[in-house]
Amino acid sequence: MSPLWLFLVLVVPQLKLLPCREHSSALIHQGATYPLYPSLLNSPPPFSSPWRSPEGREYVVVHIREGKYGLVDATPEECDPKGRQLTIDDADFSSLAQTGLHSSAELGRTSSITGRPVEEITKLGLPRALSWEGFLSPNEHILSVIKGDNSLVRAMGLTHPQLAKPLFHVLNAALGDTQFRATQRKASMAGVFYNGKEVKVEATGTKGGQESIFDDGITGSIHIRIERPPDPGEERFLRAHYRHLSADGMNALLRSLSHIETGEIQPQYIMRYGFYEGHTLWRTDPLAIAFIFGLRTIEAIEQAFPGRLDRVLAGHIVAEVPHEAAR
Repeated sequence: MSPLWLFLVLVVPQLKLLPCREHSSALIHQGATYPLYPSLLNSPPPFSSPWRSPEGREYVVVHIREGKYGLVDATPEECDPKGRQLTIDDADFSSLAQTGLHSSAELGRTSSITGRPVEEITKLGLPRALSWEGFLSPNEHILSVIKGDNSLVRAMGLTHPQLAKPLFHVLNAALGDTQFRATQRKASMAGVFYNGKEVKVEATGTKGGQESIFDDGITGSIHIRIERPPDPGEERFLRAHYRHLSADGMNALLRSLSHIETGEIQPQYIMRYGFYEGHTLWRTDPLAIAFIFGLRTIEAIEQAFPGRLDRVLAGHIVAEVPHEAAR
């Protein structure tokens, strides 16, 4: 039994999930057979990544550190050790479950999530509460962040499940990494190919587990660094549209748009609650997800937030009125 599996069994006994669906050791595509990881390929297979099979399985091509490639079944599932990756909190957010986005009216009526009052969730999410960095910055509130990010996602013409999926694909590729499962230190995966882009990925295990601010049983023990620097054309576009920024300001914009620190908790937060965390180390910004994984071009993102990308990425989503947790 791998350390991660043992951790989930011992620490999260309430998650009584079925084993992951058995699947074949190879993928047949247009008459050709491609073995799945841990079998290695000398070159990427000649089809898109991610690729969805007629049976509904979702595959991604990963770049292995040894200069080889792997084909991974990264399908989001409701099973061990992946967790409840398809769950949406429809008890609190029926609109999210039905449309993939929150309704303003529903959020306006929200006083608790998973049975836990929003003020308590906010307190638990602040720095040095359940985690040192926090899930929220000191001037943010759980509902202000959910409302603000819902507006950002809507402006890009996306939904929360669409933005959660690439993170689940990366997480599931890490969970399927035999070296990572054996050592819990560093995965052999160095990157994942996604919508024609190569995204750099570094997955490592952490000591202990991170508890969730919601009463949902979610925990985390994996740190995943995701990065896709802008290509020359994208960088020229940004420098042309934001030439008024200082060198430091431009570097901050480029980093915010192209870099994410994440783990097991964040994709489930996005899928379940439309929560990307506040402006802390662990924020999985929806604009960054859309850019890094090629869900939207830089031109489309700029069109959604004309001249404001630097402020949208850096600006804290503060509570509309002072709340007890921020005083």
